[in-house]
Amino acid sequence: MAMTLEEAPWLGWLLVKALMRFAFMVANNLVAIPSYICYVIILQPLRVLDSKRFWYIEGIMYKWLLGMVASWGWYAGYTVMEWGEDIKAVSKDEAVMLVNHQATGDVCTLMMCLQDKGLVVAQMMWLMDHIFKYTNFGIVSLVHGDFFIRQGRSYRDQQLLLLKKHLENNYRSRDRKWIVLFPEGGFLRKRRETSQAFAKKNNLPFLTNVTLPRSGATKIILNALVAQQKNGSPAGGDAKELDSKSKGLQWIIDTTIAYPKAEPIDIQTWILGYRKPTVTHVHYRIFPIKDVPLETDDLTTWLYQRFVEKEDLLSHFYETGAFPPSKGHKEAVSREMTLSNMWIFLIQSFAFLSGYMCIGSAFLISNWSSSACTREGCCFGEILISFSPGTTFCGRQGTDWGQRPENKLEALRDVADQPYSS
Repeated sequence: MAMTLEEAPWLGWLLVKALMRFAFMVANNLVAIPSYICYVIILQPLRVLDSKRFWYIEGIMYKWLLGMVASWGWYAGYTVMEWGEDIKAVSKDEAVMLVNHQATGDVCTLMMCLQDKGLVVAQMMWLMDHIFKYTNFGIVSLVHGDFFIRQGRSYRDQQLLLLKKHLENNYRSRDRKWIVLFPEGGFLRKRRETSQAFAKKNNLPFLTNVTLPRSGATKIILNALVAQQKNGSPAGGDAKELDSKSKGLQWIIDTTIAYPKAEPIDIQTWILGYRKPTVTHVHYRIFPIKDVPLETDDLTTWLYQRFVEKEDLLSHFYETGAFPPSKGHKEAVSREMTLSNMWIFLIQSFAFLSGYMCIGSAFLISNWSSSACTREGCCFGEILISFSPGTTFCGRQGTDWGQRPENKLEALRDVADQPYSS
């Protein structure tokens, strides 16, 4: 379609706005992520002395970083409307979110709608495709303890063993409470045809708005995290008593994301903001863990049933623009999720101030190193690599460590004590 004269100014402004947003996103990443890494490094002594406090502080910084990502969509007019049960009631308990997956924007949507749920984001562990490890946010997720899973049948068994080990080593030791899992194992548009063929071959439900879930990761998570009672049955919360104090994984939160006209938002749209303001709808249902079977076949059936219900929820939404009311209610109630502009301003200001401090510190260290190189014709980096037999630095002969019992620290002191030449 040819562009009209009336559309030209609007398209021009859209391009300028997209470039400005992209530039801000790049700047945001360049200050926020290095600042996060710097603080994590600085706080390493605290990790040794008080691991729980260290991971609490790390979690708060992680939440702020995700809040910055959420703000990119917020200021583009991409907001969230929540339906179903109020998950704030279980925000302090351990839970697994089972989410349908349509596009990369699903992750951004969750980053936004969970910001006002207490410490959920700070204490959350994500299970995501391994490709995210190589994005700008990959280093942050690695430090935080998220798990990157490689898709494909040839990797499946190995990845499940790695997931089990990862949960044992990182979940409770880092005081994690929520896990976000996309059981479909990929985007709807990529898996729908394969899922439908599998369903037809095995006489399973034929789905169009979601795909049949995979149960492997869910089973590993439940077996690793559900506390067992003496009789062997799972200990968990009761749907009628959300303030349960029982330990271990207590809730399964069935989360359904719906986009108007079934047109999902991707990460490019979230960053550049070239799509008109859109409201994404998120529906929650909470299941107590004691009602979830742990045996493989029963768990698979249970998961299939949840995704059949997701199919019905999404069909109703695409037909009416709203989710159906919950059982026992005549009308569906929605809640608009909001972000505090002041809070966003504060965390962004903190990020840029921290980035300025980190860059300033690096500049000072660089200047110190450069000035040191002008003395004796060597620099600190050369000292570190020159302690080998027969090598010379700053006019001094290297030391044969196999023959001398003294340690390298003593030799460093000797070098430091040597007067600089003018």
